[in-house]
Amino acid sequence: MTHREPEPRNPWIAVRPGDDVVVLAERTSTAHQRFVEAPETEAEPETGADTVRDVVLDSWLRSRGNGVSPDLVDDEVVLGGLDLERYRAAHPLAAIRPVVRKLLIEDIVGTGLLVAMSDANGRLLWVEGDSAVKDRALDINFVEGADWSEERVGTNAPGTALALDHSVQLFAAEHFNRAMHSWSCSAAPVHDPATGRVIGAIDITGGPRVAVPEALALVRATAAAAEAELRLMALAEPRRPDTVAPRLEVLGVRRPALVIDGERGEISRRHAEILLLLTEYPEGLGADHLAVLLDEYDLDPVTVRAEMSRLRKRFGAERLGSRPYRLLAPLDTDVAEIRACLDRGDTATALRLYGGPVLPTSDAPGVVEIREDLASLVRATVLRGSDPALLSGWARSVHGRDDIAAWAAYLSTLDRQSTLHAQVEAHVRLLDRRLGPGAY
Repeated sequence: MTHREPEPRNPWIAVRPGDDVVVLAERTSTAHQRFVEAPETEAEPETGADTVRDVVLDSWLRSRGNGVSPDLVDDEVVLGGLDLERYRAAHPLAAIRPVVRKLLIEDIVGTGLLVAMSDANGRLLWVEGDSAVKDRALDINFVEGADWSEERVGTNAPGTALALDHSVQLFAAEHFNRAMHSWSCSAAPVHDPATGRVIGAIDITGGPRVAVPEALALVRATAAAAEAELRLMALAEPRRPDTVAPRLEVLGVRRPALVIDGERGEISRRHAEILLLLTEYPEGLGADHLAVLLDEYDLDPVTVRAEMSRLRKRFGAERLGSRPYRLLAPLDTDVAEIRACLDRGDTATALRLYGGPVLPTSDAPGVVEIREDLASLVRATVLRGSDPALLSGWARSVHGRDDIAAWAAYLSTLDRQSTLHAQVEAHVRLLDRRLGPGAY
């Protein structure tokens, strides 16, 4: 029989599949009692798969170092009344509250769970959910306006998630304060899409079932959706009249360019590929996905991260976000300009602006797709319009010189008795002989 090594434990998960929550609660409670009753100079309890998680022990040590009591409940509300209303109305988390309500709160009524949103300092801005559970949470001061930072109340999911900038869940006696040992919770930090800084946390609090992997995955997904919503809202904000967005130029050029504040500078093809792809994916791209779009076979995420680091220095760190990689501010492109012309029916301007294929020397799969899509869109619009001038312009351009269908469409608009008709007809025959059957 082949010996299989046990899979490493996820340090952020409190209750694993198959764990007996009764046994786990007893074991954790015993470890907590030994910790809080032992002198600080004595050895700390052992950590590992069968004892206390490192992330929990580290938080206990910080809690004790901050002078947090393991027995007394802090009953102060640091922000209340009109001050709380004004503060949270102006807080960026207010904008994504509808997303949190849709993904979490609407489905937890009557389930014995609470959903809380805190600011970056751990102050609870909103606590919603089961009314009976909200009443019970008064005993531990888990209320709107209270400070639930790790420094104030010790180990707890929202406070520890903020302290570590990482999603985490806590089960029963993993909380530093004994008054919280009947509760479990899962929390994830929320980041500002423009700066990447933590602006708050989202938390689910209740019984043991909120300490399982699925609960943490749900909270993380909600935080990610909230960040995506903030990002889209930032992109949708109207520009100030005196602000001109940077512009990426990629059509028909061997050296793409970036225009920032009126100054045009050439950039590498790779950086142009990345910026162009990010304009196509406003929701953002992970390093793995971006690597595939840039090179289907040979590019690894580590190389992508290095390129993004270099691009930030050129384009501006305030314009590029991470986790996932995305644009944090508007970026105009000549590709988008042509699409906008076609959308409003201005085919003549689109054809005039279409100076060549998108990044013609690029073989990045994502760019090739954009290139082919734009070329097909321009060509189809010209052919569908049956305008002699536009058909002539396309057919005589570098894009349409061998496009026999375009030449044939152009021919159909000409007077059969004209000299031009005879010339174009001769060219169509020449293309037909050169390209062979099926060229149409």
